[in-house]
Amino acid sequence: MSQQPGKVALLVGGGPAPGINSVIAAATIRAALKGFEVLGIHGGFRWIMQGITREVEELTIERVSRIHFRGGSILGTARDNPTRDPKTIENTIDTLKRLGVTKLITIGGDDTAFSSLTIEKHSKGALDVVHVPKTIDNDLDLPHGVDTFGFQTARHVGVGLVKNLMFDARTTGRWYLVISMGRKAGHLALGIGKAAGATVTVIPEEFVSQEIRLSQVADILAGTMIKRLSENRRDGVAIIAEGIMERLRPSDFDALQSVDRDAHGHIKLGEIHFAPVIKAKVTERLAQFGLEIPITTKDIGYELRAAEPTPKDMEYTRDLGFCAAQFIINGGTAAMISIVGGRFKPLYFKDMIDPATKRTRVRMVDVESEYYHIARRYMLRLHKTDFESDEVMQKVASVSGISMEEFRREFEPLITNDRLNQIRAARLKDKPSIEDVMTPF
Repeated sequence: MSQQPGKVALLVGGGPAPGINSVIAAATIRAALKGFEVLGIHGGFRWIMQGITREVEELTIERVSRIHFRGGSILGTARDNPTRDPKTIENTIDTLKRLGVTKLITIGGDDTAFSSLTIEKHSKGALDVVHVPKTIDNDLDLPHGVDTFGFQTARHVGVGLVKNLMFDARTTGRWYLVISMGRKAGHLALGIGKAAGATVTVIPEEFVSQEIRLSQVADILAGTMIKRLSENRRDGVAIIAEGIMERLRPSDFDALQSVDRDAHGHIKLGEIHFAPVIKAKVTERLAQFGLEIPITTKDIGYELRAAEPTPKDMEYTRDLGFCAAQFIINGGTAAMISIVGGRFKPLYFKDMIDPATKRTRVRMVDVESEYYHIARRYMLRLHKTDFESDEVMQKVASVSGISMEEFRREFEPLITNDRLNQIRAARLKDKPSIEDVMTPF
């Protein structure tokens, strides 16, 4: 599409993430210096999909100067979905036209990305649209090793919280069950747990079956606590990714049957009190062996989303905002912005769609990677090698008040249900190596 006089507009969708304001500032400054008028649309797609234009402000260099230090979003954000109805798609495009907008920069996660590509497609060339990937979940389908902005800051703040809980757990002789945000993937939970050195981290990607049983999660945690107790430690911190909730068998978690969903059809995970459910199940499991371990629960996520960005995210988001504005000003469209190896790389919408779901792809934790293998080596949890060691079995069985054979019957199914152990078995069968033989899973 050839460049025509018009306005550049910015909007933010989905949940908050550190660095939003930095993207807004950098994109605004770049577009303004190129002679474009810049509009900031408040509330994501919420108002413009209704044909309402009053929630719009002019963004100037003076308005956005130094906002990159601040958390939150000066334009607010919302999860409203313009793609649910052809009428709202039409309204959105028509409203942008009435505002004189010819170029739209969206900032958000996978849902906002999908809305953006849909709007661009239905505008039939009237709108150039680019998307800047934002989510603390780090689950957008970016090139390997490229984070979504906000993830690093969220992990940094999360590690600080977990570090304090670890000291408290050691001091008081208790366990903390910490639920970490991450709607589908376990990136944030694993990132926090690995960096902080949490006792154990449980993520949805580690389970063999698509449908996760609550009893499986409880057994991982109870088994970890028993192993810890056999080493004369009554304390620990477990990080559990909230994405496990979306894959729980409904009969295991009746709350999922009636919980509200957002405009994109996703369960509102923040409204489910998952930690007490897990705590009750773990407590029940431990009681079967006559064990009573103090357990406290903690949800972390909302504390992370509007935090002030770290210098890393500040720098990264300023680069993303600049590239987004430069790309769209030069006539680029239908792409998500990424920076790989210090170089700008557009990821085109047409290549981002999953053929099966017809939605943007979601990046999950790669449990075959060394990144995950190393994380598991530092976790204190029941491993395959534990069940092969009479010494370990004797210790955990003694703490549990049962025989070694009974302990194996109770907890060895964890190994069968662990994807990492399946991967290890396949590798050893195919071509054993010293690294595989040494992997204690």
